[in-house]
Amino acid sequence: MFKPFRKVAVLGAGVMGSQIAAHLANAGLIVHLLDLPANGSHKNELVETLFKKASKLSPPIFFTEKTSRRIILGNFDEHFHHLADVDWVIEAVVENLAVKQELMARVEDVIREDTVVSTNTSGLTIGEIAKGRSESFRKRFLGTHFFNPPRYLKLLELIPTTDTDPQILQRMMWFASLHLGKGVVVAKDTPNFIANRIGVYATMLAIRAFTEQGYSIEEIDTLTGTIVGRPKSATFRTADLVGLDTLMYVAQNLYPAIPDDESREVFRVPPLLRKLVETGTLGAKTGQGFYKKQGKEILSINPVTFNYEPAKPLNLGNIEAIAKIPDLKERLRALYQDSGRAGAFFREHILQILAYSAHRIPEIADNPAEIDKAMRWGFGWELGPFEIWDALKLEEDAENVRRGDAKTGEDAVRENSPVSSFPASPVSSFPVSSFPKPTLWENSEAALLDLGDKVGLYEFRSKGNTLSLKVVEGLAKALDIIENSDYRGLVIGNDSANFSGGANLAEMAMLAQSGNFQAIANLIVQFQSLLQRIHYFPKPIVTAITGRVLGGGCELVLASPHVVAAAETYIGLVELSVGLIPGAGGIMRMVTWAADKAATESPQHIQPFLRQIFETIGMAKVANSAYEAQELGFLSPTTTIVMDADSRLDVAKQEILCLEHKGYIPPPERNAIMVLGLPARAMLEHAAYTMLQGGFISEYDHYLAQRLAYVMTGGELTVPALVDENYLLQLERETFIPLLQQPKTHERIAHILKTKKPLRN
Repeated sequence: MFKPFRKVAVLGAGVMGSQIAAHLANAGLIVHLLDLPANGSHKNELVETLFKKASKLSPPIFFTEKTSRRIILGNFDEHFHHLADVDWVIEAVVENLAVKQELMARVEDVIREDTVVSTNTSGLTIGEIAKGRSESFRKRFLGTHFFNPPRYLKLLELIPTTDTDPQILQRMMWFASLHLGKGVVVAKDTPNFIANRIGVYATMLAIRAFTEQGYSIEEIDTLTGTIVGRPKSATFRTADLVGLDTLMYVAQNLYPAIPDDESREVFRVPPLLRKLVETGTLGAKTGQGFYKKQGKEILSINPVTFNYEPAKPLNLGNIEAIAKIPDLKERLRALYQDSGRAGAFFREHILQILAYSAHRIPEIADNPAEIDKAMRWGFGWELGPFEIWDALKLEEDAENVRRGDAKTGEDAVRENSPVSSFPASPVSSFPVSSFPKPTLWENSEAALLDLGDKVGLYEFRSKGNTLSLKVVEGLAKALDIIENSDYRGLVIGNDSANFSGGANLAEMAMLAQSGNFQAIANLIVQFQSLLQRIHYFPKPIVTAITGRVLGGGCELVLASPHVVAAAETYIGLVELSVGLIPGAGGIMRMVTWAADKAATESPQHIQPFLRQIFETIGMAKVANSAYEAQELGFLSPTTTIVMDADSRLDVAKQEILCLEHKGYIPPPERNAIMVLGLPARAMLEHAAYTMLQGGFISEYDHYLAQRLAYVMTGGELTVPALVDENYLLQLERETFIPLLQQPKTHERIAHILKTKKPLRN
């Protein structure tokens, strides 16, 4: 058990320094963020300017606005002495060895004997930065390479030197994983460490395929994107987002630093990239790079004329059929076996990456698992290079590997660490798929699994984890099984990046178009009853969430008596964006929250909170984090929030065991909820009218807001009154069905199903 860090100092308030400081503050640490003193009397001007700029980044760098208060700004002249009181110092100043070495000498003069010091450099040798420092200092010094943006990218590369104390490394691994939510890999002190070494190699290969092999930018991005389990931005869109100047800088620094690399020439900056940078064409930050948006059209660069041209049709054969194969490993095998241009590109591209990765062991990492994790967590690959090798079954199909570079790669893998023998190294510490578990019950879109210790897991398997008919029916079945057995309790969750996209709108739209509104009414009653059953279930239920938790998914969470939420949870009642109101208890539970937050049941005490939730639901606001979700009322103050999303199922299981051990009693029934009646409805409707007059909402938004206010304040009640839960649930049902019959609601649903974007008609 290690002692957690509580106070840290970040030296350098540039883009990375400020964001690292923000993520540490998100984790609950007090952070001193220091930079050079400005000229003149106000020496904090530079650090304040840099921090203000970083604070406006999108997506936001803080969990909540209040989080930023944990950061204390200062400068190297007036506030360097604060380093004497911190547990960890992170250096993130300019990439200049002499500057960093001079700063380290100054740091050593101030810090305690037990303070850990690290550098966030990405291009300099870690050991050189600590050169000249004492043995004690060097033992507590290492590299901590955060990936940009630090809040959202999981990878943290830890780079110990030959002098780093193994206990310091272990402490950093423990703290970064548990308290910062990072996926940690230990890298060697080699140029660009692990992820950037492999990732930049793959990028340079793709650029050469564009300039030398006749593939278009669009074809390469198709073949290096989601079809092969990489992010949608693929190669060239990612390069534009990173910045072509940044990409060239990395390659330029890497080339001379790896004289013994057998593939060194791949890193030589291509003439196309150099010319784009020299002409100020740097990617997204300059409005054009490999791509350029002109009106609604996306153009791409012609490598000969340097003009931007419309995309030409893809010449990749039956690529659409391959793309539709749902299982990634099967998709990769189909692409590898393709006889056309698509298969030719993929085989050459992936075999070179596999060969290069194999040759980097043990140069950059001790085993293939570290490389796989680095590429998954740092570059968003669903499978790392060696996992791809395993998926392609190349060990069984060696006759297809004919090229010298591919043969070298096969030999390198066998020689260094055969695919069949290296650990799977799952992303999650407790993933649903990481070990066999008995299936207690399942249908085509959901399953009840055994998590061990007599704890069940109800797992969504529908598209987008929507609350489809089969998911809802399955949840009721799961509750029956848990209640009528010796199981201790139930975890509701899954190992997907997003907990739930809400109700299955396609199913609802189909019923509405057929005019079967009675069936919809029955489904709403069924779902309301199911969520009420979850809330008052006699055994503990813990819902484990992460990512997007929208609409009906949010209502399920609101109904859950206990929740484990990843810090990166984006939850909200978004029904008004599709022309509806929450209809499964979401309004009832939010009104209850408003009454509970108020100091008394007096209307003037409740009204501010009522107005807050009216605006939150009315604007379909989604929380930016689990902590903001607590402020908005979507999560209770007792919610367990974990920084490491991959631990959520394990934590949820432990909560079940703890609750059962204490002697679980479900929450008391709410038979008296204060609703405020007509006076409060008038207040809310006036607020909506003001938004309409200001042009912030449409006429139909205004109508929906009126229906929302009607339910929130108790319907036809003329004065404040105490009502029970069923009263508000009935109001939700009675208001929901007529809205589903409105043409503008049909338009909104159709638009979001087609475009994935809301329509404000």
